[in-house]
Amino acid sequence: MQIIGLVQTALELGLISSLTVLALFLSYSMLNICDLSTDGCFTLGAAVGAVVAISGHPYLAIAAAMLAGLCSGFTTAFLQTKMGINSLLAGIIVNTGLYSINIAIMGNSSLLNMNKTETIFTKMKEGLAGTVLSGQYRLIIALAAVVLVILFLSLFLRTRLGLAIRATGNNPDMVQASSINPVFTSIVGLCISNAITGLSGCLLAQSQKSVNIDIGTGMVTIALASLLIGRAFMGRGKIPVQAIGAVLGAFLFRLVYTIALRFDLPAYMLKLVSSVIVIIAIAGPYFRTQMPVIRRKLRHRKARPAIEDGKAVD
Repeated sequence: MQIIGLVQTALELGLISSLTVLALFLSYSMLNICDLSTDGCFTLGAAVGAVVAISGHPYLAIAAAMLAGLCSGFTTAFLQTKMGINSLLAGIIVNTGLYSINIAIMGNSSLLNMNKTETIFTKMKEGLAGTVLSGQYRLIIALAAVVLVILFLSLFLRTRLGLAIRATGNNPDMVQASSINPVFTSIVGLCISNAITGLSGCLLAQSQKSVNIDIGTGMVTIALASLLIGRAFMGRGKIPVQAIGAVLGAFLFRLVYTIALRFDLPAYMLKLVSSVIVIIAIAGPYFRTQMPVIRRKLRHRKARPAIEDGKAVD
């Protein structure tokens, strides 16, 4: 039962955080932009969603959080495309500015308590009361959100605009020569990506029934690691396969993170655990390609003493 509970917790959190991974799948893998505003945008979605839910509108909170994320993505894209700021620096600037904005949205407080707030999770729990699925309400909502986002990305990236976004990430010069505006495709891609990130933050806030200003800290690192883990398992197949791989990577990351918590590690050690997982995820594919070279070197070193011994006998 403890193992089942462990896996379910990791699955619930992994599905919610996988929305951020899918957002970076669009911006990083498709558009070739590493959006470092993800941490602030995640917190923005959580803060906006919490404030709107506290006011009595849990469903409207989802739309508000996605709209807030869209505005964040537009700002980042505008700095990149219209003001000539490097994409990494633009993300850092927006992320820094969002800290103050998020504090203001939360009413000059670093913590919002939602214990007495009605959320989409409490509504789902009430709707499933007395059924077999009564204890799976968090999992159902998270899974439904992930399935909808995967379907949207799979269909959208096949449209003319979606193909233009993918082409912009591959070769912006060719796109511009084909009379497609790469500025427009970059703005649309980042707006959609950050809207999905805002959705992820909103769902996590409503699930945990609390928001603190640091809720999004490290999300870009976790999402990139999850994306690379999923790519290692699923490869570079079609869009739905890559998207499912991103979700799988998020689940595996959260599973390792949850296991670490079960070992009663101090809170300050969790950042180190995250860093180790990220290092393994990023360096793993490189070392896998280097394994044949390492094996040849080891065989050569083993063979050298035998050859030297043979010369010594002669």
